[in-house]
Amino acid sequence: MKENIHCNLCRVQSREFSVFNLPVHLLDDYTSWLGLRLERKLGTHVVTLNSEMAMLSEKNLELAHIIKTAELVIPDGSGVILYLWLRGQRQKRCPGIDLATSILEQIAGKENSYPICFYGGKPEVNAGAVRFWQEKRPSLSIIHNHGYLSPEEEREWCNIIKAKQPRLILVGLGVPKQEFWITEHRYLAPGATWIGIGGSFDIWAGVKSRAPQWLIQSHLEWLYRLYQEPWRWRRMLALPQFAWRALDIWQ
Repeated sequence: MKENIHCNLCRVQSREFSVFNLPVHLLDDYTSWLGLRLERKLGTHVVTLNSEMAMLSEKNLELAHIIKTAELVIPDGSGVILYLWLRGQRQKRCPGIDLATSILEQIAGKENSYPICFYGGKPEVNAGAVRFWQEKRPSLSIIHNHGYLSPEEEREWCNIIKAKQPRLILVGLGVPKQEFWITEHRYLAPGATWIGIGGSFDIWAGVKSRAPQWLIQSHLEWLYRLYQEPWRWRRMLALPQFAWRALDIWQ
C-alpha cells in the first residue's frame, strides 16, 4: 500500500491499495474529489472495479493496463470490499450507479450547468435514461447516443463529442468494451471525466430495477442481478473464485 495525493487542489488524500495487483483508491468522498476535477477540467477515467472485472483482467492484459493507469478506481463490487476488509481496510462500497447519480445531481445544482454525455445501451434504453434525468433535473444539458451505431454513425458521434466538449461522459457498453472505448476516445474531450457505468442506463430507463435496499446493504446485490439476468451465471462464476482467493490474506 502506498500513500498518494491525487489532487492537491482539493486537499483530499487518497490511499492506493492493491487488489490482485490492481489499484483501488480509498476515499471517504469520491463525489467531492471528482467534482473538483470536473471544475478544473482535469481529465479523469473512473473505473468501477468489481470481482468479475478483477478476474477478467488476469486474462486480459490490456484491460489490466487500463485499470492500472486510470486516475480513479473505485470499489464497486462487494467482493472487492471483502478483500479490503480482510486486510484491515474499512472502506465503504461505492457502486458506479451511485457515484454517477451523485455527480449528476451535483452538476444539476450548479448555476451554470455544463454539457454531459450519455453513450451506450439500446436506443430505447438510452432515450429512456435521458428522459428520466431531464424530467428529474431539467437543468441538465445531455447529448446522447445509443450503443448500436454503425462505423459511420460512430464517427459522426465522435465528431459531436469533440465539438460539444461535454464535461462528464457516461459510457454504458458493458465490461470490458466500455473501458476500451473510453481509453481509445479520451482525446475527443481530454478535460472530461469518463465513467464506465455498465447497466445503469437500464435502471434509469426503468427497464430493470435495483435490488431492495436490504440486499444492497447486505452486499447481495449481485444475487438480485443474477435473478434478473440468469444468463449471466457463467460470468458470475468469477465471484466465488474471487472470494476464495480473497480469503487468502497473504495475497
